[in-house]
Amino acid sequence: MTAMRSLKDAGYDLIPLLSEHAATIDTRFGKAADFIKTMETVAGRPALRTLTDAEPIGPKRLCDLLIVSPCTGNTLGKLAAGIYDTAVTLAVKSQLRAARPVLLGVSTNDALAGSAGAIARLLNARHVFFIPMAPDAPQEKPRSVVCRFERTVEAAEAALEGRQLPILA
Repeated sequence: MTAMRSLKDAGYDLIPLLSEHAATIDTRFGKAADFIKTMETVAGRPALRTLTDAEPIGPKRLCDLLIVSPCTGNTLGKLAAGIYDTAVTLAVKSQLRAARPVLLGVSTNDALAGSAGAIARLLNARHVFFIPMAPDAPQEKPRSVVCRFERTVEAAEAALEGRQLPILA
């Protein structure tokens, strides 16, 4: 939410987007309804939550830049394999089909294990950029990586210019 607020404060117009799971499952990080309410309040508009909501993003050029953050290992894997079965993954496909940039903020415990191949594949994809990332508690979770959320605005500006910031920060 801090990154969303930073983007809003920097003058970006936001369209919140959630996968069906993120919109309905409460986790140790909080209640889904609370996240939705906060996102919609910050953005000043309702969140997109369904495949039908997400599909027009590319054809209607609704986003100059699509940011998926946090981007889980599951989402990374689906994107790398061409699986578009959630609102988020379909939004990415739709955005890329229109040759428009996508910015991923990786946050996964298996970034340097099971998700490493997906990250490598997406690093080579056209119009896909990453928010710089760093190890997350390397002593306790040696394969875990989280994006540097505080660099979201900087990474967004670079992606809009077609530039990738150094991936490791």
